[in-house]
Amino acid sequence: MNRKNTGIQVSDKALLFINGNPPEILPNIEHYKLIACTDGAFHYLKKMGFSLDKLDFISGDFDSHHGFDEKIDHKKFIFTPDQNKTDFQKALEIILEKGYKKVDVFGGSGGEQDHFLGNLTVAFRFKNDLEIKFFDENSVYYFIGRNYKINDVKNKMMSLYPFPETKNVITKGLNWNLSGETLSVTTNISTRNFANEDEVEIRFDDGEILLFVGADYV
Repeated sequence: MNRKNTGIQVSDKALLFINGNPPEILPNIEHYKLIACTDGAFHYLKKMGFSLDKLDFISGDFDSHHGFDEKIDHKKFIFTPDQNKTDFQKALEIILEKGYKKVDVFGGSGGEQDHFLGNLTVAFRFKNDLEIKFFDENSVYYFIGRNYKINDVKNKMMSLYPFPETKNVITKGLNWNLSGETLSVTTNISTRNFANEDEVEIRFDDGEILLFVGADYV
């Protein structure tokens, strides 16, 4: 899909809609080189009036899809029947095969909570190959590296969730900074903190952190 002549800067990212809660506001699709959805997300996009012809592919086992839309090139429907993988995982595999390294995901949360946890697990599996960011009505969340900086976040809610354990966590720029603590899902997590500086630094020695960045906290 060619978006080079729109006058809008196009990133090298892919945009993926999956079958959780639909976004309240659709993102600006002109910023993406590739746009895709799973078969379950196809339904809410259609109801929201999304320009379905803008989709580069629709993937899934199509167990929730009742017939093809006549306005869409049938070649864009990619049948992925493997029941050992989720539709989200299979869509990410297609995106990776197409050469993309960054993907923004909408519809990853909400709905049945086991699906939400499953989506996080899938993102964890791909974290070394894809930079995956989830967006919902409350926050953006993603896995971060061991030396991470984020800017323009003053007064925003920030939660550091260990996945499942993270050692020697040190932060700078948060209201309640960490100074070498170990975070664990069974003993101690760091949620509902907020940034009191424009730049926040997060460092840790071992494990993984799922970072949630929300709206203004105060």
